[in-house]
Amino acid sequence: MKIYTRKGDEGSTHLIGKRVTKTNARVEAYGMIDEMNSFLGLALSYLTDDIYNDLRADLTKIQHELFDLGGDLANVSEKLDWALKEEYVSYLENRIDEYWEEAPALKNFILPGGEKGAAYLHVCRTVTRRAERQALKISDQHPLPPAALKYINRLSDYFFAAARVVNHRAGKADIPYERSKDVFQ
Repeated sequence: MKIYTRKGDEGSTHLIGKRVTKTNARVEAYGMIDEMNSFLGLALSYLTDDIYNDLRADLTKIQHELFDLGGDLANVSEKLDWALKEEYVSYLENRIDEYWEEAPALKNFILPGGEKGAAYLHVCRTVTRRAERQALKISDQHPLPPAALKYINRLSDYFFAAARVVNHRAGKADIPYERSKDVFQ
């Protein structure tokens, strides 16, 4: 079997349920999810020390969930059988709380960066925010899984908390944004 089909040479692709242009909002959204997943793989490649075993397990779990989310974003069929589950949101919330407690208290915005794995998790966070905005555009007109918008929103928070934990475990302090007001209480 060949990987190329030549069906998209004219700028169209298949969603689940119909063919659309590659500039379709859903194609843009799941493309952003795919981009995030790739950056997540890059972050994982830097988190090789045993102190990151729990993070690696989380991030691999999230990579699988991102495929679920991408499939849901591509689903315009009459049969809306969503893959993304509400329990994914709860899991993220629990992990965010644990990582937030582990890292030093924070009052101000911080500069993205630090360890390479943390820096790429910050990139994941920003791509997630972009994907969230795109998903919101879709949800204005088309149904999405009930958990989708919550999941994407929590995911950016998760990446922020995880990046801080990576730096903390590596012994690297976050760099506060020097003109930040107290934003975390």
